[in-house]
Amino acid sequence: MRCHQEVVVALRIHNTLTGMTDELVPGGVKKERIEDYPHVTIYSCGPTVYSYAHIGNFRTFLFNDFLRRYLKFRGFMVDHAMNITDVDDKTIAGAENEGISLKEYTERYTDIFFEDLKTLNIEIVEFIPRATESIDAMVDIIKKLDEKGLIYEKDGSIYFSISRWDGYGRLSRLDSREIKSGLRYDTDEYEKDDVRDFALWKSAKEGEVCWDTPYGKGRPGWHIECSAMIRNIFGTTIDIHTGGVDLIFPHHENEIAQSEAAYGELFVRHWIHAEHLLVDGTKMSKSKGNFYTLRDLLAKGFSPRSIRYLLLSAHYRKQLNFTFEGIGQADQALARIDNFIVRLKDVKGDGPRCAELPGLMEKFIADFIEGVDDDLNISRGLGVLFEFLHEMNSLINEDRLSRDDAGALLETLAKIDSVLGVIFFPAADDAVDAERIESLIAERIAAKKAKNFQRADEIRTILLEEDIILEDTKDGTRWKRKN
Repeated sequence: MRCHQEVVVALRIHNTLTGMTDELVPGGVKKERIEDYPHVTIYSCGPTVYSYAHIGNFRTFLFNDFLRRYLKFRGFMVDHAMNITDVDDKTIAGAENEGISLKEYTERYTDIFFEDLKTLNIEIVEFIPRATESIDAMVDIIKKLDEKGLIYEKDGSIYFSISRWDGYGRLSRLDSREIKSGLRYDTDEYEKDDVRDFALWKSAKEGEVCWDTPYGKGRPGWHIECSAMIRNIFGTTIDIHTGGVDLIFPHHENEIAQSEAAYGELFVRHWIHAEHLLVDGTKMSKSKGNFYTLRDLLAKGFSPRSIRYLLLSAHYRKQLNFTFEGIGQADQALARIDNFIVRLKDVKGDGPRCAELPGLMEKFIADFIEGVDDDLNISRGLGVLFEFLHEMNSLINEDRLSRDDAGALLETLAKIDSVLGVIFFPAADDAVDAERIESLIAERIAAKKAKNFQRADEIRTILLEEDIILEDTKDGTRWKRKN
């Protein structure tokens, strides 16, 4: 669902490259109307599929999802790519340890990753390139760099020479002392002339997966994979590149160097980086016992809906402190939304429409846009949502809404949920037996009338153990699934 605006209201997002909050201008040329812009081209660094993704990874992937959803909500068209890194030191080591092929090993974790995306209601993007399917595009970049004298070979590996290319360090703002001394550099096991240089192509080790190219048998360096996939899909400068702050240096800095040196044009207009996730106030670490995959949290009984809400709820440029108490607070926030929807569905009046409602709904959408247009400030957007729910609950309390009004409000919530993805969260595969629940509710009502309160309590307990919550109201008993 899209919210169209006749006149462009500027969407401004912090740009790591400029250090400023810049207006998003797809294609680089300002237009009068959003619908006049070309598709917004986005590339997001995806997973390295050697194991399960952890919740820190999913904070970034959920931010990517929020970004693309919001752009579509605002009326932009989106072409979004996210790569799968299916060849690197870790994937090769994992496959060798299990005695299986690299493809078999990485396909397993790729499938798991997409299952996790579905669990968190993360949309599938338009392009999902794999590194192993993009070797020709990588070789093309190396050839162009070779023609410009920007590479060298050592022990069978090919390196980019930072000293031969001006402009290195713009994204990460490395000062000249750091660049010249090599205080900050790309760590790599391979030998190179300068500690700051990075591998474009790594010579094959004995028994290791490799490709035969004009630059010898080997495999790609990490950084060139993303540059090649971006060029292969989009062919020119892209509008947005996203990733975690940990990728600014060296990964994204090196992407800029090799891409702009090879093709002589701006690589990316807008760089957007999401901050780190902390767990209980500290960096996530297996040794500290605070390292969680999504599946770890699900096994503890936490709902994917609440996990999604919590990971989305903080501004992307602020560190998010993940705690179990935080999931509990997400449960409470979602319960407020759910209770409002239950109340809306209970509105039975066929009287005249509430005259104020259209204006209130329009203001709600406008306030939400105003908040989120300011550097994707989801916190402000959620604040606007809950203020609106409070206002609408007051109208329900005053019996001022008709059944048609309730339907209009549900449609408005659906528009907002096209951005949030938490209000009408997809039902779990283990769908409930509604007929059985209604039968148990009828039995419970009968038991209460017969003053068999023990049986009535037993039924409530049975359903609660199945994550079904009963609510007794003046209009009868209603039920809902626990978050």
